[in-house]
Formats: sequence, structure tokens, C-alpha cells
Amino acid sequence: MKLSRRGMFPALAGGVVAGSANAQPVPSGQPVALKLVVLDIGGTLIGDHGEVPEAMLGAFARKGITVTPQEFSEWRGAAKRGMVQHFVEQRGPQTGRPALIEAIYNDFTATASKAYANVQPIPGAENALKELQGMKLLLATTTGFDRTLTTQVLSHLGWQHYFVASISSDDVADGRPAPYMIFRAMEAAHVNDVREVLAIGDTVLDLQAANNAGVAATIGVYSGAATEERLRKEPSSAVLPSVASLPDLIKRGLPPSHCRV
Repeated sequence: MKLSRRGMFPALAGGVVAGSANAQPVPSGQPVALKLVVLDIGGTLIGDHGEVPEAMLGAFARKGITVTPQEFSEWRGAAKRGMVQHFVEQRGPQTGRPALIEAIYNDFTATASKAYANVQPIPGAENALKELQGMKLLLATTTGFDRTLTTQVLSHLGWQHYFVASISSDDVADGRPAPYMIFRAMEAAHVNDVREVLAIGDTVLDLQAANNAGVAATIGVYSGAATEERLRKEPSSAVLPSVASLPDLIKRGLPPSHCRV
């Protein structure tokens, strides 16, 4: 039996989550209980004030490659090294491309690292993490950042203990919209059924990766890169103002009035 995302939401509500006191065995053919929540970082858990576009576009410009803000916006949520490689191969010189890719990427990471030195969370994000843990859900992060920047951000916030896994773009062969980071998070969490997974993010590529993974619920948040209008053009289970609204959505099982299923 093929389950729609609409049909999955009752299984995400009413306390029926893995490990909860109210959880009951799921009859054959019925929706399964939610076990794992996979969260994007930039724009979903931490504030997005244009640090990444500024750092990336500046790194390109300093090496003589022009990338417009509109072109960059289509890559929000993607692996940053993959983005650099794409534009260098498209617009860079015919020779010396590997060295140029490395130079631009290193410039970007150095600038972004400074910009995120005192990064602040999305309002209500940490409370949401605490609530989700209180619901006995496993939590993991995925991000287009590399391992170094991911570690810096989570260490600065002191949030490592919330997550069973933190998957960065350099942990997989292909970044978003490929689903591989979600699959790596599932592997680390020992969750082998995509019907037990919810993924949430602030970019179109976040939603596309979640849909490509076939997870039970794909949630967009317009607290970061993409507007609510743009997110609603992608298949999703719900679109929320921010991750702060996620615990209540799961508990209620029905989307609030401002959301679409």
C-alpha cells in the first residue's frame, strides 16, 4: 500500500511517536510512527542574514568570476564546493580549474567562518529541539556547509548533544537535491524506514532532497533563504514560519491554518 504524505500526519500526532508511552503497535498497512527528524542548519536552526551569499559572491568576484545573486539563489542549500565547481567549470579559464576551485572555496570558507563566529539561533529553535527530544524523537542535521564550518556552528551554540548525527556536504558524493545526506543521517540513527523520517529546511533544494528521499513528511520553513510563496511551489507536507512551530504541528497532527498539507 502506498501512503501519501497527507495520510502520514495522523501517525505523527496524538503522542504516537516512537518511544512514547502512548505508542501502539502499527497494524499492517497503516502509517508507521515517526522516529527521526532531520533538520537543515542555515536558515532553519540558525539565522540567515545573507552571510553565505556575501561570502560566496565575494569569493567568486575576487577571482574574476561573475555570479549574480539570482543565480546564487538557485543554489541555496546545495553543497558549497559543488557550487564553486559548477560556476568555475561554466565560466572559468580552461586551464588551472582545480586550483581555482580550491582557492575560491577556501576564500568562501574563511569569510563564512568569520561571519558565523557569533552566529545566533532562530528564535525558538533550541526550545523546539528540547521539545522534540522530549517526544523521544531522534534528531540529526544536514547542511551544505563542510565539516569544519558545521562543527564551528554547533560548537558555538553548544548543541552537539541534541543530535545523533550531523551530516555535512563533504560526507556524501552529491549534495542536495540528492537525498544522500538524509540517508546518511538515517544510517547513523539506525532508522531504516523512510516512513519514519521527517525532514525540514528553508530552501527549495532542502524540500527536493527530502522528496527525493521519500520521507514521510517534508516541511518547509520561511525563516531563511526562500520565501513562503516559493516554498509552496514545491511538494511539501507543510510550510511553517520557523522550526519553532514544528513540535506543535507534530503533536496536533493537523497543520495550522497557515500551513498546507
